Amino acid sequence: MIKVAITDDHLLVMQGIESMLQFESSIKITGKYPSAGKTLEALSVEQPDVLLLDINLPDTNGIDLCKQLKILYPELKIIALSSHEDTNFVKRILKNGANGYVLKNTSKEELIEAFETVLSGGQYLQKTIQQKLLNQSLGTQKRNILKPKLTRREKEVLAAICEEMTTQEIAEQLFVSPKTVETHRMNLISKLGARNSVGLVKIAIEQELLKE
Repeated sequence: MIKVAITDDHLLVMQGIESMLQFESSIKITGKYPSAGKTLEALSVEQPDVLLLDINLPDTNGIDLCKQLKILYPELKIIALSSHEDTNFVKRILKNGANGYVLKNTSKEELIEAFETVLSGGQYLQKTIQQKLLNQSLGTQKRNILKPKLTRREKEVLAAICEEMTTQEIAEQLFVSPKTVETHRMNLISKLGARNSVGLVKIAIEQELLKE
């Protein structure tokens, strides 16, 4: 019996996955957690074999949580569950210990294959993600030598980050939720190829992104 837990702040996503797997006798959903905090609390009591982990969470991002969980529970297999196809997200969470990466539109067959692959010691990447990484490694995706195209909201968030504002302060200034700010921050990190907020500031200055 494969014990699977899901961390995602969208109840419909968790219910959808649970419903998709409910008739698989070899798989049991042992927990559904809406946040990083709830995940850490639950795993301190009982660990699943596999954790499906969303990248965007209300209290932290899944990449940082993945790194933390792998330190606490080295044997836990973590498969990133995301709507992001950007290879930067894939590479970052794999670098932080994830054993696989699947999109939220994955099929039941792919999910089961992912579970079996990571539990046998392998790494699983959804087919579309594999192709994107392959294309990138072969150089078939031309690099855009122009300045990255940022949305108006992304520029506003970037400007606020450069002013050393906190996520909460940015959210209040732009009248959006802290989670929305974090989503924009992650999109900026991906688009600009930065590693963190410090990198964002450096690139913004180097490429004069805030002078447009």
